[in-house]
Amino acid sequence: MADRVRSTPSIARYGLTDDRAGEHLRAAGWWTDTGPAPGHEATMVGLSRVPDPDQALLAIDRLRTADPDGWSGFDRAVSTDRGLRGRLLAVFGTSSALADFVIARPGEWRRLLTDRQHSFADYARVLREAVEVDESGVAGLTGADAVRALRAAYRGLLLEIAADDLGHLVAPDLPVPTFAQTTARLTTLAEAAIRAALAVARAEVGPARERCRLAVIAMGKCGGHELNYVSDVDVLFVGDGDLDVATRLASELLRVAGQACFEVDAALRPEGKAGPLVRTVDGHAAYYQRWARTWEFQALLKANAIAGDDELGHDYLDVVRPLVWAAADRDNFVDDVRAMRRRVEEHVPAELAGRELKLGRGGLRDVEFAVQLLQLVHGRNDEALRRRSTVDALAALGEGGYVGRADAAELGESYRFLRLLEHRLQLQKLRRTHVFPASDDADGLRWLARAAGIRPERGRGEGQRLLDEYRRHQRRVRRLHEKLFYRPLLEAVARVPGEVLRLSAKSAQARLAALGFAAPDGALRHIEALTTGVSRRAAIQGALLPALLDMLSETPDPDGGLLAYRRVSEALASTDWYLRVLRDEAAVVERLATLLGTSRLVPDLVVRAPEVLRLLGDPDKLAGRDVAEVAASLRQAVNRQAYLGNAVAAARSLRRHELLRIASADLLGFMDVLGVCRALSSVWVSVLEATLDAVDRAESAGSGRRASIAVIGMGRLGGAELGYGSDADVLFVCEPTEGVSDQDAVKYATRVAQSVRKLLGAPSQDPPLQVDVDLRPEGRSGPIVRTLESYRAYYGQWAEVWEAQALLRARPVAGDAGLGARFIEMIDPLRYPDGGLDAERIREIRRIKARVDTERLPRGADPVLHTKLGRGGLADVEWTLQLLQLRHAFEVPALRTTSTVDGLGAAAAAGLVEEADAAALRAAWLLATRTRNALTVVRGKVNDQVPASGRDLVAVAGVLRQTTDPDPGEFLDSYLRTMRRARAVVERLFYGD
Repeated sequence: MADRVRSTPSIARYGLTDDRAGEHLRAAGWWTDTGPAPGHEATMVGLSRVPDPDQALLAIDRLRTADPDGWSGFDRAVSTDRGLRGRLLAVFGTSSALADFVIARPGEWRRLLTDRQHSFADYARVLREAVEVDESGVAGLTGADAVRALRAAYRGLLLEIAADDLGHLVAPDLPVPTFAQTTARLTTLAEAAIRAALAVARAEVGPARERCRLAVIAMGKCGGHELNYVSDVDVLFVGDGDLDVATRLASELLRVAGQACFEVDAALRPEGKAGPLVRTVDGHAAYYQRWARTWEFQALLKANAIAGDDELGHDYLDVVRPLVWAAADRDNFVDDVRAMRRRVEEHVPAELAGRELKLGRGGLRDVEFAVQLLQLVHGRNDEALRRRSTVDALAALGEGGYVGRADAAELGESYRFLRLLEHRLQLQKLRRTHVFPASDDADGLRWLARAAGIRPERGRGEGQRLLDEYRRHQRRVRRLHEKLFYRPLLEAVARVPGEVLRLSAKSAQARLAALGFAAPDGALRHIEALTTGVSRRAAIQGALLPALLDMLSETPDPDGGLLAYRRVSEALASTDWYLRVLRDEAAVVERLATLLGTSRLVPDLVVRAPEVLRLLGDPDKLAGRDVAEVAASLRQAVNRQAYLGNAVAAARSLRRHELLRIASADLLGFMDVLGVCRALSSVWVSVLEATLDAVDRAESAGSGRRASIAVIGMGRLGGAELGYGSDADVLFVCEPTEGVSDQDAVKYATRVAQSVRKLLGAPSQDPPLQVDVDLRPEGRSGPIVRTLESYRAYYGQWAEVWEAQALLRARPVAGDAGLGARFIEMIDPLRYPDGGLDAERIREIRRIKARVDTERLPRGADPVLHTKLGRGGLADVEWTLQLLQLRHAFEVPALRTTSTVDGLGAAAAAGLVEEADAAALRAAWLLATRTRNALTVVRGKVNDQVPASGRDLVAVAGVLRQTTDPDPGEFLDSYLRTMRRARAVVERLFYGD
């Protein structure tokens, strides 16, 4: 015990922490009381360099115990053969599985002697000899004997590959194999194993094998000559002759190789696991020409004939290769690629999202996916890109100018680093894994860092250095993955000089077409206009556009979005912050792309209200602005202007800003429909109030104020339910000031009202501001402004039932609040008649509604797809509620509301309608309102007709669903179904007794 205590500090210098380390070293004869035994100093230094010295020493002790007779030879060889020492200690300290293999087979360590290594060319021979393959290609061993022999030979050669791959960790002067050399050796070994397994399968099948031919086609990493230490080997089988016999051969091959070496997966065959295991060349061709999906052609990029009948294998490749290089011409190619990318990312569990080396963001699949996509697009015309290896293909893309050489080099470096980590993790237990250690797993990080050759540096331990490197490469891969698909396109159109070669315009157009641009030549001109030149602005655009093009390709109208982006960029070229915000805030450019590629209304507003762009990065500021704050800002801006024209211009400017803010929040899914309607109504009220104040001040400047004026909101303005294209329905009411006659007061108020209407309705680049007074008494033939008493007299003597119905939505919105309140008090008995309506008036309302349905629907409009006047649309729901209000509001105070949604809730609560009926009406009203708003924003003009097909329908469906891949047919079905249900309720509640 005393000896152990004295020796422990010295042993710890070599990285040994196990309490039994001293005993193992002494038993091996490698340690004395004074330190390393003579002749074993280098052995101890080598032991300190392995990833896990304790694991390596335990394996050494187990080897000594398992083969005591061979120990002296082993001990002598380790102390004298530098190559053996480096290779064996590195393997023992890295892979417990390979250490177990060596320990279980006495003398197996000798294959790691410096003069005993096998070359590439030896692999096939070694495995053939293991199963005793004769000159006809038939194995002499079968059954369990063949499996055992093949397993031992395969594992022995795998040990040699791993030893060469790891030896430099212990002996720095040993050669360091490249990533390509290691993966090539692993692939060559796998191919040799497949051939040996096929030879065993031939023996198992017997003479019947002569009735067929069979070729084995490698796919995936095996086909690309870039295999891992532990991978499924993906294959396809091609047969000729008796396919039943060929299928038996293939099945036996799968069994033998799977039991002896690795899993062989044939699921990439046509129809997957449900399809026949073996097909003829013609059978494969027929499937790929008619049924294959995009991902299957992507998988075929790496197809390579590796075993069986050479002629048959090459016939297969000759048939499928032309199909692979035409895959980018297929319909929906880009959509299919997007779907594949989404599925890959969604496959990763959330808890492993940052640690998945293969499938995670910034992982190996990002590199492989980007490279393969570029190959499919450009390999049609450039045979230099038709490489099976990811690294080779990436290098070819860089040499051909499709990817910047610096980008290709960086991406290749990161890919090799991630693959190195993957290899080391798999070697540990020879298990297929791609999970990086957790950030709090200090032991796991330290082990992997040492296995990857990372040492401490400048106060940072191995584990922290590895974590930093992993995150750096992960970020780089993701950044370059997002950029890679577009960078060559930009280099071509921008004609940027430098070492990176450029694409031809034709190739650039093909790329844009693959992205979904309908007019790639026009898109190229826009890109060239934005990026040509050596200015800082052009350089920033060159950095922005790769990501922007990707984002625009996800929108309903990529071409329109790119044109709009060019217009916005040119209009804001002198704005110093515009490009900086887009460059520095990823969310801003992403959301701007969504807006520009979806809406024809937004681009015009952005040019005239660019400051809203700053809000795109903050959803709370974009959607959460307080209504009172908006009104106060608008009033202050208007009041600062002494000249009436400037005051109205200020009101218009703030309205434009708010309209863009609300539309952006709506399109991006940050506001619900009721919030949008309330916000739009509030903006209209604020503009109207500020303009009325400004005109009233200007009109009274000379002769004094002759009347107090109140503006009563009607229709959707009164209900706070305005849409983007809604007019403001109002009534103007006045009262003379002291000493002024009614006639003079009306004249004064009329001048004010007319000025307000004229100033707000004047033509401009903004959406129109129409103040509509057609709901006034006597309609268009009546005076625009009346006194309160004139209204009282008219309504008392002449009012018709439709006027009472119109007044249900009346509320004061601007001007003299006291006058507005008195007007409401005056009309309440009219719109909430005591005792409700008699039968005659109910019939009159139904008659008017029937006329509206037949006469006001625009010619050619589809009555089932018109949001306002269609069956189950806005008018149906609103008239049904208003009839209930006229009949019952006198006894149900909750019905005295200008809000449609609140009114429906009150009717249901009072038992006037069933809850289900109220829900159906509410759903239809909300959907019709959302759809109407979406139509206006998408088309850039007021529109009530839902398109039955086309890009606008896709855009509207996307706006309403807030998804990247909306189904317009599903949306249309849902819309029609919702309207049918509402119409059935209307038929019962409005037209029934």
